[in-house]
Amino acid sequence: METVKALVDIGTQRSLDPLIEATGDNDAEIQARATDGLVNFYLPGYVRTGLSAKLQRAGTGIKGKFTDTNTQVIDRYIQVRPDVIAALGKLARGGVSMEVRANAARAVGILRGRAAVPDLLDAMKSKDDAVLYESLIAIQKIRDQEAATKIRYLLRDLNERVQIAAVETTGILQNRAALPDLVDVLNRAESAKVRRGALTAIAMMPDESVRALLTRYLTDKDDAMRAAAAEGFARLRNPQDKAAVQAAYEREGKPSPRLSMAFALVSLGSVGVSEFSPLQLLINTLNSRARQGEAEAFLIELARDSSIRRSLYPALTGGQKDEKVYLARIMARSGDKDSLTPLETVSHDADPDVAKEGLRALQNLRARL
Repeated sequence: METVKALVDIGTQRSLDPLIEATGDNDAEIQARATDGLVNFYLPGYVRTGLSAKLQRAGTGIKGKFTDTNTQVIDRYIQVRPDVIAALGKLARGGVSMEVRANAARAVGILRGRAAVPDLLDAMKSKDDAVLYESLIAIQKIRDQEAATKIRYLLRDLNERVQIAAVETTGILQNRAALPDLVDVLNRAESAKVRRGALTAIAMMPDESVRALLTRYLTDKDDAMRAAAAEGFARLRNPQDKAAVQAAYEREGKPSPRLSMAFALVSLGSVGVSEFSPLQLLINTLNSRARQGEAEAFLIELARDSSIRRSLYPALTGGQKDEKVYLARIMARSGDKDSLTPLETVSHDADPDVAKEGLRALQNLRARL
């Protein structure tokens, strides 16, 4: 145990081989610490938040508490050794405890381990709620669309957390064949969280068959349902919907659904930047600690359109600090060759934090291109 801890602390590439070997130990805590150590090499600081940071011994077993947030993922330009992913995949489907398997599934997602997707699907046969949940989130992060058809049965899982994760994953992976299932979940679910998740997933891949559904929820009393409906209209991109969305935007008083409606209006053609324009609202919100994540997600989608990207470049190179930082990240995800020059400018910004983010975005964009 102390040797594994020391190897994690050393954290050089020479630690990888013995940590991989340690994942084959028959002690759950050693497997968990080796897992976190492998992730920590590629994502420094992870051991302070991973499962091993919260382990407790209970007799011969371990009890672990996972952190509530599960959004960590390495940058695209980082290359992970295949034998690391293979070792983690093996643990996900065959670790000595369910905590170890769930932890390994989480690690696979953080490291974007596409080669271990079959292991994740195999791990889900355990029916353990934590393993199911972590495997679903990992598949989301890896973005393996072929896996979407193999999780359809979980859309009606009895565990709410697992069901919501399955619903979200279905939307993110664009499994359009499951659209009728999502509509059925929306109509039957008693939980408000499940209904919100179902409508949000439907909104990620809408077609004309759900237009009436979106219209109905655009004026719903639930903020999240109004927001999801607006996002559905954004992705339908039917110009006929613009008047209804514009009217909803003008009467909306809550910040979250208003952002979703701004997203829809930009998607439907309002790409100009002026003081009160929907696109300017999204840019301004990048400066809001409370809602910058929402604005970032919408702008990642919108920036795939070259005309919208051109409208964003002035703020990328000359906006406020947070605008530059978040727009750099957005271009790393959604930019194209035309984004390289503006990012070069940001990478030489006078603010070192901005310059660092610009350089990182350049590396990620080049890796993606």
